[in-house]
Amino acid sequence: MPLVQLIVLAIVQGVTEFLPISSSAHLILAPLLVPGWDDQGALIDVASHVGTLLAVLVYFRSETLMLVRGGLDAVSFRPSDDRKLFLQVAAASVPIIIIGGLVAATGAIDALRNPYVIGVASIVFGVALWHGDRAATTKEGLDRISWREALAIGAAQLLAIIPGASRSGVTMTAARYLGWSRQEAARFSMLLAIPTILAVGGFAAIELAMEGTNEDFRAAAIVLVLSFLVAWGVVALFMRYTQRMNFTPFVIYRILMGVAVIGLTWRFGLTV
Repeated sequence: MPLVQLIVLAIVQGVTEFLPISSSAHLILAPLLVPGWDDQGALIDVASHVGTLLAVLVYFRSETLMLVRGGLDAVSFRPSDDRKLFLQVAAASVPIIIIGGLVAATGAIDALRNPYVIGVASIVFGVALWHGDRAATTKEGLDRISWREALAIGAAQLLAIIPGASRSGVTMTAARYLGWSRQEAARFSMLLAIPTILAVGGFAAIELAMEGTNEDFRAAAIVLVLSFLVAWGVVALFMRYTQRMNFTPFVIYRILMGVAVIGLTWRFGLTV
């Protein structure tokens, strides 16, 4: 695989994984726009997801420790705010892991990997993000998230199965509709990314083991490091951004991208 493709894939994954613009859509569309690029393979998928996961764990190290303590409190049946957060993140992640896994295992996801679907989803869920972002901010602090709110955000995460919807986008939209500040919406969304990315990386690792082929681990190392560095920088900038500005620029980007994808698909007949 060309070095430039590895760099582009790592940058695309690192930039788009946590922004409300859909990483899956960008990763699907990238090879369509560059002739001669082959599918990156399971190992590169694992490496890119591990890199972005490490970025979240490092940046949100305090919250990560809260989840670790919460997990220990859960197994020892000790009540605490950390245990509540751990159980809420775990419960909110169950729908996307189970349903997403079934959709991927049955091959039904292939029917959604269509440029038209990506374009329409980008626009529709972009408008939803704009509307949800207009909600009044009334809540701060992860310890104040109720079980009903956590499960509602987890249910919304199921929409991320649709390429172009954006996992971070739909979870932030749901949190904003529930009255949470942009920063807390982004924080909870990124914590939800931890089990989701672990699941996606796990599926890719299983696929890699079943293929039984010799993979270029040097290429995987390059992607892992680059995706980690890019994702860490993006998360840091985005969390600062949420303190001062709204999500409108991302909404505009999504709508423009959706219109462009639909137009290019209609004009040139793009297919996945």
